Amino acid sequence: MPSQLDQLKKTGTTVVCDSGDFATIDKYKPQDATTNPSLILAASKKEEYAKLMDVAVEYGKQHGKDIEEKVDSTLDRLLVEFGREILQIVPGKVSTEVDARFSFDYQGSIDKALHIIELYKSIGIDKSRVLIKLASTWEGIKAAHTLQTEHGVNCNLTLMFSLPQAIAAAEAGAYLISPFVGRILDWYKASTKKDYSPQDDPGVKSVQAIFNYYKKYGHKTIVMGASFRNKGEITELAGCDYLTISPNLLEELYNSTDDLPQKLIASDAQNLDIPKKSYINDEPLFRFDFNEETMAVEKLREGISKFAADAITLKDILRKRING
Repeated sequence: MPSQLDQLKKTGTTVVCDSGDFATIDKYKPQDATTNPSLILAASKKEEYAKLMDVAVEYGKQHGKDIEEKVDSTLDRLLVEFGREILQIVPGKVSTEVDARFSFDYQGSIDKALHIIELYKSIGIDKSRVLIKLASTWEGIKAAHTLQTEHGVNCNLTLMFSLPQAIAAAEAGAYLISPFVGRILDWYKASTKKDYSPQDDPGVKSVQAIFNYYKKYGHKTIVMGASFRNKGEITELAGCDYLTISPNLLEELYNSTDDLPQKLIASDAQNLDIPKKSYINDEPLFRFDFNEETMAVEKLREGISKFAADAITLKDILRKRING
């Protein structure tokens, strides 16, 4: 019997590795890989990645008028160095995240994204192999629209917790979205003080709803479930376009030969009664409908703050290296 990992791939799901620790990535043969400031921070503390830090610090020392500009330059280059190493392992794309402090800055997000793409280009990596990760705020979604339509830069809209965010992202022409499963479960468990089976998991249901909406209305944006807490959440989403999975859960799938049937089937969505909505040209409606989703509002705020805090911690490490 093939492993659950192989069975998952056979359902049509593209498997992506959610890790900055590229030493662990190759074993599972994912198509793509995703990173974020928290993953890069964890990996950067390991001795085997010191050489990437060295390259980034040398670059940063030569780019910037003052220490803060040098630190920013170093961080950008570090993200790209991790991306370059990952792209030597995966055949597809790597997702590189724009600093979360730009989450409410439309133009700042665009400028930072284009700078990251230029850094990749400077080391011989074409933009076709890079996804720019942006938070699924109104400003992030509009920035993705501009990057996709005017610059041909593919975007991954992350920190997604609601259907309004997903609909706006699809209308923006985002290449891919990352609806978070586990963080939604975290919120409901804390709020209701109860446990959920994978079948009843609110995070799973959120991704199912987004998947079905996209397939019913012909949206081309890729749905990539993310942020998993257990293997059951993954198996319930077999058949989703993409799933980005941490190495520990990839290992569980790799080691299991239990049956893994396809759960999400695109053609089934045609028979579902799902009302159509539009947000991309109606900011007040987007903000109102999103605001009605208490969980999504709280988890988006928390996610932005956490990624921003980890970026600050990483910058502190880099600042010491530059001054050292």
